[in-house]
Amino acid sequence: MLEQYGDRIKIVFRMYPLPFHDHAQLAAEAALEAHAQGKFWEYHDKLFENQRALERADLERYAQELGLNMTRFRAALDNHTHAAEIEADKRASESSGARHGTPAFFINGHLLQGAQPVEQFKAAIDAALAGPPAGARPPAGGAPRPAGAPRPAAPPTH
Repeated sequence: MLEQYGDRIKIVFRMYPLPFHDHAQLAAEAALEAHAQGKFWEYHDKLFENQRALERADLERYAQELGLNMTRFRAALDNHTHAAEIEADKRASESSGARHGTPAFFINGHLLQGAQPVEQFKAAIDAALAGPPAGARPPAGGAPRPAGAPRPAAPPTH
């Protein structure tokens, strides 16, 4: 999508660790620390490639493999440095009307729930670029990804 639409779109990623996934919260905190060290998407990809290996030792191994500052990484997990950011994302997500457990996408305030074919995204993006409906806004917060950037910028500080 970024190749086709360039800087006319941005991608926002929100954290919503599901409570029934034992390691989801700590993995989300680890991903945000990776983001703080400039490696969010690389770490994100590691997590998705290794969804069955999310123990603390696994999270640290992925951070080490990516060259993160391990002292800082461990301290962030020990102190739950990014827990408040995750809670803010969860509150914003809950207020948006998205259901959890399936992917939720917003295009200029329009919800696309669940896995969708690329044509659905293109149609929604094209409609949004043609002119947003009055009063439509994308959900606030999240981590915007500028076109051309390898991965997103930080979520706004709350």
